[in-house]
Amino acid sequence: MKKSILQDKKECYITGSTSNLHLHHIYPGANRKISDREGFWVWLRADWHVGQMYSVHENADLMIRIKQECQKKYEEEHSREEFIRLIGRNYL
Repeated sequence: MKKSILQDKKECYITGSTSNLHLHHIYPGANRKISDREGFWVWLRADWHVGQMYSVHENADLMIRIKQECQKKYEEEHSREEFIRLIGRNYL
């Protein structure tokens, strides 16, 4: 798995906490392997990952925000067309 393109440290992407972390694939399902290969993942504290109304898997706005931030970061060095070829859609 490639290093995250959004984080340099093992800490929650939302809170900065270093305890009870889960790895979150930003583009899951069919794109999970691509997320691993391209570094499209972040660390999230467990409660920000699943099980709470504000967690990324329960809060669509947060999920889209992280997908957009990842796409923006990727597009700093690649084209939008390359991103769409990888993930299959544009989030921006």
